[in-house]
Amino acid sequence: MPGKKKYSDIFDYFDEWINEIEREFEETEKRLLSEAQKGDKNGPYVYGFSVTIGPDGKPVVEEFGNIKRAGNRPLISEEREPLVDVIEKGEEVRLIAEMPGVDKENIKVKVNDNVIVLSAQQGDKKYYKEVELPSPVDESSAKANYKNGVLEIVFKKKAAVQGKEIKVE
Repeated sequence: MPGKKKYSDIFDYFDEWINEIEREFEETEKRLLSEAQKGDKNGPYVYGFSVTIGPDGKPVVEEFGNIKRAGNRPLISEEREPLVDVIEKGEEVRLIAEMPGVDKENIKVKVNDNVIVLSAQQGDKKYYKEVELPSPVDESSAKANYKNGVLEIVFKKKAAVQGKEIKVE
């Protein structure tokens, strides 16, 4: 992100930030073409990111796709990391994952307390992601639906453990 300097207005800040993102995309594209010409991996190459505001009010940037960074070099994987959104509302936790191009029979979901592992494979499409949920969930309450390439899972939160009071004699 842009360095700590004074801006005359907020739009100057965003213009500089967008220019920096465009430069990074151009550099990554050049590296990918170079790697592809060497014959390391054949496409498709998928890369994207989402920006949300975290519970602390700070922006959270999450990358998805099959391209990761290893220092200054792109690391290309056969597995794509799906774009995932987690929404906590009331007593529910909802996970939404984009996994286009696979049949629902090929999707595997494993949950353990507050960590979900998503995986799917069909032909050349492979997805994998571990997602930490904001609070522990009741695994038996899970309801999953897959339609038009979008997986949605709704969980009920685990009841808070109250503990046991011990009488002091």
